[in-house]
This record gives sequence, C-alpha cells and structure tokens, in this order.
Amino acid sequence: MIVWSIANQKGGVGKTTTTVTLAGLISERKKRVLLVDTDPHASLSTYLNFDSEQLPASLFDLFQLQTVNKETVKPLIVKTQFENMDLIPAHMSLATLDRVMGNRGGMGLVLKKALDALADDYDYVLIDCPPILGVMMVNALAASHRVLIPVQTEFLAMKGLERMMRTLQIMQKSRSSNFNLTIIPTMYDKRTRASLETLQELKIRYSDQVWASAVPIDTKFRDASLKHMPASFYAKNCRGVFAYKTLLTYLERLEQDEQA
Repeated sequence: MIVWSIANQKGGVGKTTTTVTLAGLISERKKRVLLVDTDPHASLSTYLNFDSEQLPASLFDLFQLQTVNKETVKPLIVKTQFENMDLIPAHMSLATLDRVMGNRGGMGLVLKKALDALADDYDYVLIDCPPILGVMMVNALAASHRVLIPVQTEFLAMKGLERMMRTLQIMQKSRSSNFNLTIIPTMYDKRTRASLETLQELKIRYSDQVWASAVPIDTKFRDASLKHMPASFYAKNCRGVFAYKTLLTYLERLEQDEQA
C-alpha cells in the first residue's frame, strides 16, 4: 500500500483538487484508494458530498479508540459514489485535538497504525492535510511514503513553500517520519509573467524535488467540484486532467524506482 500526503501550510494552492483528481485517476485504473480528510474544515469530505455533521463517525473517532486495529478502524470508513474509492471523513472536532490530546504519548502515530491495519484493503491512501502544523499534519507525515506539495505558481506561494520545506525538514529528522518530497506546480497560466517566473524559480531552487511540468488553470476543476465529482470523471479530456495523468505516471515511476 502506497501512502501519499498532500500538504502545504498555505491555503488555496490546490491540495483538495490534487487529492480528488489523483484519486479519481487511480480508481479508474482499478486500484483501490482510500482518502483521508485530516482538515477540520472538511473540504475533501464536502467535495465528495458528505456532511460530516450528519455522519455517524469520522476521523476524530480514531483518536478516541482504545485499540487501533482493522475491526475498530473500518467503521470509520464511508463508501463514496465512485467505485474503488472510500473515505475517512473529517469533522470540525479535529480542531480540538492539539489542545485536548496534543501532549499525549504516541499521538503522532495513530493514523499510521490505522493505515497499517488496512494495508491489505487498499492499494493507495491519499491524505488531504490541513494548512497548519499540528497533530493532524504530524500524523499524516508519519504515515506517508511521499509528501506531495502543490504550489501555486505565484510569488506569495513561493514564500509559503519555504516555510513548508523548513517544517518538512524538521519532520524528516524525526525517527517516526521517513518520506520523500515532490513539489507540484499548480494553477499555472503561461500567459502571465508571474507564472512563468515562479515555475522557473521552482525548477532552479528545488531541481531535485519539483515535478518538471505543471497543472494549468482549468475551470473544469471548479465545475467538477460543484458536481461533487473528480475532474477525471466530469471532464476526462480537459487539459487539467491530462496534466494530472502525466503527474500520476511520473509519481508511479518514482515509486517503482525507489522500490527497485
């Protein structure tokens, strides 16, 4: 089972879009994918047309379990309307975890234990992270093989990336975290100088970690979210989906090379 976290401490860079679009493409390849929404705002859950306030269980309940195993974790999973795609939804109560349980021993490995228990049930896990460093992001990073960092191709997003990279470097020094990094340029508009210069700067400063291409601005992503569908199902031939297909092929090749 391959686990990817989609993370950035700056909001509005395309984290949830990246998570859902990659999940849709993976599921179309007949691979089983589990999505995990770790953001108290529950953007991923809402995207997939779930109201976390109306669900019987959520990711928050994972942190209340006395024993973490397949039998206790599976009731937290909901089936989406899409084949091969399941979800552990978020709930606003996740925002209280740092205050209530942040100092409890072993809190940073709860999600990893849960996913390890589900290893035979899924081929991929995609974790949509909150934009702040706390218990939930620590859990996501500790569980991940790779961290995908969507970065909007604009100047302010570059500043946010610098903070995120410092955070990840600290986490990589922890014995509980062992992940690789891939930076994904997003919302690219080749008509603007800002996008062109930012993409070039990313390739220069992070040459070993940045995906060489970019996800373009595409209104089909917004339209797909309104329909609560991955863009690959809503508009499979649009340029944005083509970019994510190329990205997925690239990421799969990286995983194969690292496992060889």
